[in-house]
Amino acid sequence: MYTLLKQEGRARRGSFKTPHGTVQTPVFMNVGTQGAIKGALSARDLKEIGCQVELSNTYHLHVRPGDTLIKEMGGLHRFMTWNGPILTDSGGFQIFSLASLRKIKEEGVKFNSHVDGRHIFMGPEESMRIQANLGSDIAMAFDECIKIPSPRDYVEKSCARTVRWLERCKTALAAYNAEDDAVNPGQMLFGINQGAVFHDIRIEHMRRIAELDLPGYAIGGLAVGESHREMYDTIEAVEEYMPKDKPRYLMGVGTPGNIIESVARGVDFFDCVMPARNGRHGHLFTWDGIINIKNEKYARDAEPIDPACGCPVCRRYSRAYLRHLFKAEEMLALRLSVMHNLYFYNTLMQRIRDALEEGQFDSFRRQYAEILDKRI
Repeated sequence: MYTLLKQEGRARRGSFKTPHGTVQTPVFMNVGTQGAIKGALSARDLKEIGCQVELSNTYHLHVRPGDTLIKEMGGLHRFMTWNGPILTDSGGFQIFSLASLRKIKEEGVKFNSHVDGRHIFMGPEESMRIQANLGSDIAMAFDECIKIPSPRDYVEKSCARTVRWLERCKTALAAYNAEDDAVNPGQMLFGINQGAVFHDIRIEHMRRIAELDLPGYAIGGLAVGESHREMYDTIEAVEEYMPKDKPRYLMGVGTPGNIIESVARGVDFFDCVMPARNGRHGHLFTWDGIINIKNEKYARDAEPIDPACGCPVCRRYSRAYLRHLFKAEEMLALRLSVMHNLYFYNTLMQRIRDALEEGQFDSFRRQYAEILDKRI
């Protein structure tokens, strides 16, 4: 259940109740694709850096170690020892990125595993069964992530099929939740809006999926090559037609500036691999912009990554030490950098929530929306 606590313009401060805890929104979900954060962060680390929601991927966990194995182990929460909310992506984005390895039909998609090449079929029912076995709190609908640009005729047909798939997802998940051995009977289904950058198709698709009265809705198929302006314009076009009493999730976005601007347009949930991926390459977020810790100028720098940051890394280590770890190719460099970046993102969301509560979000937006994405 979503509760709107405060609003400033379109920006919303709310809370969302799940079987494994209440999420304070706006929120950034920390991406643990295969049940772990790339960069050697554990479930205990996630608690320490302020993570509210962990996100894992249906396709990857189905391929390895297998969703039935995870169900036998008590579900994903128990398997990775994370007792907070979990969202599982449907696997659609990963499947549709395997363009040369898949074939789409009304029933679903046939494709080859990227791990061992074996043939796999996944449709709405299969995606819901896998996610039910994982026992996540939020299950994402099985959809097609349409590439941008795509012909209008193809986008219209794809969106119509995605609506039919969503109806099948809803029926299937309700049946799986009712089974005696359901891992998480309270698992909730979020629908996904598609339509590339055709605003009229996006709006019509949103109207149709809103009729299904799901617990939440996502805007999918963005941050895949379109400009920031196109992304923001699409969010603005769709937001007006999204249910006001349900959370809105912008999938796969993005930079700190993207997040701030999208909150201003009414978005509540975010996820992106960027902070962890950037961290593993030495690109670290600070309240003054982005630094490359590998640069020579940090070789004798005794300051923390960001003097304004209170993360476990900044409280203990210097820029010089972190740079040394990267140059020496020590694994600790990746762990500390990812920990810092995810702490930064989680703290960014806390500061956004605080600003909304205080009626100061517009001021916060003007101060930070541009500077946080700049490279120092």
